[in-house]
Amino acid sequence: MADIVEILKEKLNLPEERLLELIAIGKERTISRNNRFIAAGTIPRKFGFVVSGLFRYVYSDENGQEFTKGIISEFSFISSYSAMIMQSISYFSIEALEDSEILEINYSDWQKLKISDPFWCNFLLSLVEKGYMIKEKRERELLLLDAETRYRNFQKNYPGMENRIKQQIIASYLGIQPESLSRIRKKNIS
Repeated sequence: MADIVEILKEKLNLPEERLLELIAIGKERTISRNNRFIAAGTIPRKFGFVVSGLFRYVYSDENGQEFTKGIISEFSFISSYSAMIMQSISYFSIEALEDSEILEINYSDWQKLKISDPFWCNFLLSLVEKGYMIKEKRERELLLLDAETRYRNFQKNYPGMENRIKQQIIASYLGIQPESLSRIRKKNIS
């Protein structure tokens, strides 16, 4: 695995002492493509920091139809945080779209660290605020923008991602059928 201390230092902008505290409660883990970090229907007891690779949050209905809630790339945290807090089942899965490396952190160890120093509460607050802004933007786009505009925004927000993700997953993320995505892509290429 890549030098996780250097990656965390650069991407999280934490003092080295804090990095070492976080790493001390984490464990480096590899998750193969198409495997799940968290499965729907289970109670999550961990979260992770993506060192390399790509994940998606995905809901599945009773007919097996999938709905991509989010795409998470390197240097981001992955979790079903509300289910973890409430100690209830997660309604979505977190699936690796590529072979990925993460720092996995047990929630109870995180709770102890968070209680030990207000620094970690402030760190969590900044992550929650960032997540909230992303969620609000995504909801606004799904409710107010047409499919073609959502696709252009996807290209802008996730440059190069089309080469890493299957078209059906992109369509699911955009809230459209794969055939509609094909038409939009063809129109944008012409």
